[in-house]
This record gives sequence, C-alpha cells and structure tokens, in this order.
Amino acid sequence: MMKNAAVMESGNDWAVAGQVQQRFIEHTMPAIEILDYGARCRQLHTIGGDCYDFLPLPENRLVLAIGDASGKGLPAAFMIANVQSSLRTAASFAPDDGATVLTVVNRHVHASSSADRFATLFYGVFDQSAQTLRYVNAGHNPPMVLRGDGSITWLEAGGAPVGMFSDWIYEEGSAQLNSGDVLLAYTDGVIEATNPAGEEWGLEGLQRATRNPCAQSAGEIVDVIFTAMDEFTHNHQSDDATVLALRVK
Repeated sequence: MMKNAAVMESGNDWAVAGQVQQRFIEHTMPAIEILDYGARCRQLHTIGGDCYDFLPLPENRLVLAIGDASGKGLPAAFMIANVQSSLRTAASFAPDDGATVLTVVNRHVHASSSADRFATLFYGVFDQSAQTLRYVNAGHNPPMVLRGDGSITWLEAGGAPVGMFSDWIYEEGSAQLNSGDVLLAYTDGVIEATNPAGEEWGLEGLQRATRNPCAQSAGEIVDVIFTAMDEFTHNHQSDDATVLALRVK
C-alpha cells in the first residue's frame, strides 16, 4: 500500500512539475504594429528540455529566445529552467547588449551545472523602428530568415552553447528584416524527427513545409510545420520539439 502511495506521489510530483514548466513558457503576447509572431513547445514527456521566450521592451522592441538543453527528462528540464531564469534576469538589465546577456547567462549556467551539462540558445532583439534583429546564437541550430524573394539568410553569429565554457566571449550579429520576411527558429527535435524507416525529416522537410510562409500568419506557419512533421513521422515523437516564427508585415 505504501509503495502504491509513493508511486502516486511521484506521479503527482511530475504532473506538478509539468504544470510549473508550462506556466513558465506561457507568455503574454504584446502587439507590435508591424510584427506577427508565435511559437509552440511540445515536450516528449511531462517535462522537457526545450524552451522559448518573448519579452516586450519599450519603444516597440521585442526579445525573442529559443533554447534546447542537452539530454532529456528531468536533468534537461532543470537545465533549461536554469537557462531561462538567468536569461530573463540578465535581459532585464541590458536587453540590447546580446553579447553581454549571453556572457552572463553562460557564466551563471556553467557555475551552477555539472561539467557535462549545457544548452544551445538563440537570443535576439527585434527593433521595429529600424526593422533590425540583433542576435547572438550560442551553439543553436541557425534560425533562417525566409526572404520575400525566396532567398534564405542563416543567423549563425554567436559562439559556444551556454554552460560549456566559463569564459566564452560571444559575438553579436545583425539582420535586416523587411516586409514579408519570416524568421524561423527550431530545436533539434524538429529537424531530427524520424519516420518509421529511420529517415530524418531534416532541414529539407522543414523548408518544404514553409514554401509560401508570406501568405500565412506566424501561428499558421507553426501549425503547418508541426502538421507536416507529424505526417512524416506518423505521429511518432522521439524528442522535445519547439518552433518559433516571426513575420514582418
């Protein structure tokens, strides 16, 4: 009887942990005149190691972030919670200096985690007045900007994953975002999704799913990607999967 009670308590603990994590990634979505944006994080289990974030700033600016902790399950969930918490704190002091924000996050995560734990992280600040995105990519899958003319710009500038090296110096990049451009960020669980034959969906599958993103809202783009991925995998999910989309009107 006591064993069953312990199992039940453990299950309840996981459920509570999942609810806490879900609240942590639920966001108020402030309206920005020329911007349409959205995201979805679908964890493999009750809790997981992916996250995304949107933080409104004065003067119609927006912080956007997406991260992926190494490993799975509870260790990855603890790691990504640490990353997201330190990111929000650092961004509240110097949001426009992405290199400094990532340096602070990296040092905190490295000091508070075991040597084999790290997380990839993409951090950007969109400025409506200049229509620019200043960003730092800390080892994350390079987000892509799908241009209205069909070309793609990859957002790669940055450095190592956070938590990997204590003294890493990060580089900040910048991209001009014009009307009709779509920024698409994603985690490993999206492009590494596999079908029953063991084939990966890959960047090719992701790009096929977003052939005409300019005609869709950001929310629709996210939905289309998950639908296409699920059709490819026959609804079999093997990792946490997160997609973030930002469309300039």
